[in-house]
Amino acid sequence: MPPTYSPIETEERWSRFWEEGEFFTASVAHDDVRPTYTLVMPPPNVTGTLHIGHACRTTFEDVLVRRKRMQGFNTLWVPGTDHAGIATQVVVERQLKREGLTRHDLGRERFIKRIWEWKEQSGGAILKQIQRLGGSCDRSRERFTMEPDLSYAVQEAFIRLYNEGLIYRDTRLVNWDVESRTVLSDLEVETEQQVSGELFDFAYPIEGEEGELVVSTTRPETMLGDTAVAIHPEDPRYLHLHGKYVRHPFLDRSIPIVTDAILVDPEFGTGAVKVTPAHDWNDFETGKRHGLPQINLLNPDGTLNEEAGEFQGMDRFEARKAVKARLEAIGLARGSTKHMMTLPRSQRSGTIVEPIISTQWFVRMEPLAAPAIEAVENGTIQIVPEDWQKTYFHWMRNIHNWCISRQLWWGHPIPAWYCKKCEQVHVAASPPQTCTACGNDEFVQDEDVLDTWFSSALWPFSTLGWPNTESRELKRFYPTADLETGYDILFFWVARMIMMGLHFTGQVPFKRVLLAGLVTDERGEKMSKVKGNVIDPIDVIQGASIESILAKAKQAGAKDSALKYLKKTYPDGLATHGADALRMALMSYAPGSRRIALSIKRIETYRNFTNKLWNASRFSLMNLEGTGTQSTGSPPVNPEVLVNRWILARLATVIEGVTQGLDEYRGDEASSAVYHFLWDEFCDWYLELTKPLLASDRREIAVETRQTLMHVLETTLRLLHPMMPFITEEIWQRIDKTEAPTSICLAPYPVAAVEGRADPEAVREMEHLKSFVVKTRTIRAEHDLPNSRSIDVYWHTPEAQVARVLEEQQALIERLTGATIHRVKTPEELQHHTAAATFVLEPLRGVVPDVVDSERERERLGRELKRVEKDLAIVSKKLGNPSFIDRAPAEVVQKERTRLATLTEQRAKLSSAIAALPA
Repeated sequence: MPPTYSPIETEERWSRFWEEGEFFTASVAHDDVRPTYTLVMPPPNVTGTLHIGHACRTTFEDVLVRRKRMQGFNTLWVPGTDHAGIATQVVVERQLKREGLTRHDLGRERFIKRIWEWKEQSGGAILKQIQRLGGSCDRSRERFTMEPDLSYAVQEAFIRLYNEGLIYRDTRLVNWDVESRTVLSDLEVETEQQVSGELFDFAYPIEGEEGELVVSTTRPETMLGDTAVAIHPEDPRYLHLHGKYVRHPFLDRSIPIVTDAILVDPEFGTGAVKVTPAHDWNDFETGKRHGLPQINLLNPDGTLNEEAGEFQGMDRFEARKAVKARLEAIGLARGSTKHMMTLPRSQRSGTIVEPIISTQWFVRMEPLAAPAIEAVENGTIQIVPEDWQKTYFHWMRNIHNWCISRQLWWGHPIPAWYCKKCEQVHVAASPPQTCTACGNDEFVQDEDVLDTWFSSALWPFSTLGWPNTESRELKRFYPTADLETGYDILFFWVARMIMMGLHFTGQVPFKRVLLAGLVTDERGEKMSKVKGNVIDPIDVIQGASIESILAKAKQAGAKDSALKYLKKTYPDGLATHGADALRMALMSYAPGSRRIALSIKRIETYRNFTNKLWNASRFSLMNLEGTGTQSTGSPPVNPEVLVNRWILARLATVIEGVTQGLDEYRGDEASSAVYHFLWDEFCDWYLELTKPLLASDRREIAVETRQTLMHVLETTLRLLHPMMPFITEEIWQRIDKTEAPTSICLAPYPVAAVEGRADPEAVREMEHLKSFVVKTRTIRAEHDLPNSRSIDVYWHTPEAQVARVLEEQQALIERLTGATIHRVKTPEELQHHTAAATFVLEPLRGVVPDVVDSERERERLGRELKRVEKDLAIVSKKLGNPSFIDRAPAEVVQKERTRLATLTEQRAKLSSAIAALPA
């Protein structure tokens, strides 16, 4: 093995090897009787390249899939990308803008062709990134939401839902994005809280008599669409106005005064409320109660239309100022006050959303939601972390009908045809021969497209061949097993997949939903290209200069402030870390966290871990080379050497820990368990302990140790492989094995009962040895005793088992500490030594004579005594709590009582040692 590990060359080589070997291709052969494990990739949008959040999702999904593959499952991880209607159209329109063009200059056909060209470029880059991260998806089954088969599935789903009465067309209030010029669903509108605004008062003259009615509004321009003023029916101030009218000051319009106890709060403002049914959600419902006309003021681009009279053509915010000025000029303005309010913003463009009246297509959600609620209630689908179930139920039980039509050019066309003569709607895959209403034979297709989330709601089964129920993939791999995704799309995507899956297939689309947090920068701020805090995973893997990072940010439209942030954060660019280090860093965060603040320092930690693994493996294989030792997949039978028994016991424990962590969707616990085993136990202890054993004159000891070393190394590589696939493959291929597949990704995943050995006695005995060594080394460090200086350690213990272990392992301890150790028969003998450093290890006490500065030793023992007294106070408080005694399991209470006795004894011995020091 080379002295240093090169991640870039290694990772690229094994990526090619896996792809060329088709190791990740799922089987649909009839004679393949393996259990299946299916996972569909949340399809990234074809709007650019993957960001670090995608890398987090890809990593954990790959860990799940690789482990199942090693456990003997016929695995299918379906890769793909989403056409992302609004987002992709916006990206391409911005490209055209830089060229001085609009989509209207190209026309619909050429514009869509331009988007397909962008998709080929962006989608290809995304899947290459996934491969570079080590994603073991089945590339032969790569899907795209706009490809013919999936488009057919979308069309079929729409037609079926329409025929079942679950899709309908209606004119009603919707959310309008004036920048993207399309309607949005409720979920695509984000509410900005506590925005400082203005409550503007103006007066409507009462028609036919003296007097006025003052109303308040935060959007004065909407008064141009007012069709009523509402008052409370019991408000004594306005009883005389029931049934009367006010006069619009700019437009030739009489406006009725209506009474409405639902809309009007007499205590708020003036107690009179202007009603604009076409531009306010509450007013829309009020308008329906009173049969009021709906006057739409807005053009698609947010300018005012002909209904606005003299204000026609103005931008909505320009019109707001103009209307206020006009009211001031004619003496109807009545002042304004500061007002904290909420603003609805488009999740897509960030612009303020306008409610408008529009004719759109909707899905009736309540009938679809009921079975989806039941599936989670009865445990057919498990949501992890479980806390999200409450949120899921709340949203599903208060669900609104879903507006699915979008005024875009890029997307799935709505399969609806309108008769040119009578405008009768016909929903079908192709236009009918004749109109069922009038017999006409000319039709025009609906110009709108479907919401992106409609097609992605079908993803788990449309990607497997639905609506072809005879599809081999659908029969073999559906329902899928797990869905791993971010919590932020629980309702956008997850809930809708559950509803559609149950409705169209009669089965849940997946058994378990694994929700992860949002990856942020180190300060906890959401990553944004404009902010400049986005980390490109490929830059982390391969390294990047600050010039390259800045160039990418500029191309993405980052502001000057963002560029300054990048220069300050990464002055020297990004070093090469490798995919394995990035994966382990991402795995180390608790998936249940709402926000995952990714730290480059943490990635560096795992780059160091990669190097540690490489060096440890290199040392091991150098010592095994030429000895004929092979990995057999089984540990040595009945090992005799303590350190070999111990490492096999610890191996069994770490396999159990990693397995439990991954089973419970705790990648942080799984990665931590194997990290600490490899670094702290295998590298720092076991390899050091094996050096004299490998060189032992007793052949049986050397052979047993070589077999154990080989087995533990090979097994740990298989245990770690799903998390760090590249380096584990590289090392594993260098191991001499009796029987093995061509790749570690097909090797069996470790099982604790097979690869390890439960041996609690060996673990206890090794703890005595390790503690003795650590205490002795600590005394060397604290008293500046170089390793070249020989020291004596005198020790005593009343415990026969502890004494036996230390005497049996005396030669090993002396080699590790550079000390000569002596057992004394009584504790009093320890007090005869002068200037001695003392240590206490229950049930053992030791001294190192002639090394101590009394004052320094008193300080050291004092620090140790404070630590013991602090622990003693915590245990005493716990045992003094009646609630703990009554409620905790008996074994837990007994454990704390034993710890109390041990700490009490330690305190006494430390106090005695301090008292014995010369003044």
